[in-house]
Amino acid sequence: MLQESTQAAAATGGNAAAALTQMGVDHLLGEMTSNPGAYAVSWAVLITLTIMSAMSIYWIVINFFKNVSLRRSADRVVSSFWETPNAQDAIRFMEEQKKSEPFSKIALDAAQAAAHHQRHEGSRLVESLNRSEFVDRALRQAVTRESMNLESGLTVLATVGSTAPFVGLLGTVWGIYGALIRIGATGQASIDAVAGPVGEALIMTALGLFTAIPAVLAYNFFTRLNRVTNNKFDTFAHDLHDFFATGARVGEVPVKR
Repeated sequence: MLQESTQAAAATGGNAAAALTQMGVDHLLGEMTSNPGAYAVSWAVLITLTIMSAMSIYWIVINFFKNVSLRRSADRVVSSFWETPNAQDAIRFMEEQKKSEPFSKIALDAAQAAAHHQRHEGSRLVESLNRSEFVDRALRQAVTRESMNLESGLTVLATVGSTAPFVGLLGTVWGIYGALIRIGATGQASIDAVAGPVGEALIMTALGLFTAIPAVLAYNFFTRLNRVTNNKFDTFAHDLHDFFATGARVGEVPVKR
């Protein structure tokens, strides 16, 4: 009797050890490669998660370097513009900045709007819109454009963060369904017959979470940074409006043009 119990325990331990070897990523990939037809849904889920992860990483890197570059140049560009005593020199300084630098483009749009309004004095344009309204409209359009540029890629991150867990869950549900069908067909319900396929199926959920979590964290991080940058856009645009509409920032003496 004792010998039979020992043999049963040894068999159970052997089955458990065999089940553990069937629960790894390597074993799952081997099964999917050897029998792609039976794992068509798993392949679709894996490829989808891989594409999602690649897109997420791409936009995380792009937005990271974009925000680093913007934070390095923002204060320098804005302060240099206001510290330049001559308006023409300040505009020339803005023209020398990179095309991707947003503050310089906002300032140039305001300057071009003011110059365009001044060149058409006496026309219907001046009669319909005064200088303040014309510059304000140009600044609103410029700020909106630069704000939208800041948000590039955030939709992808939000989509990946919200859908990747469900894509992984689809792979898990389908894997468990297939495992139950195989167990029912063979009539085996031992630990090695159940734990292996179910463990492999759960890997898909884990992959979905690994794909979604960085995307969600990055989305929240960049959204916070963009909110701060948009506030800087608005502040700079208000000062530019006062400057090009009246000839000076608030608190300064207007200069004759």
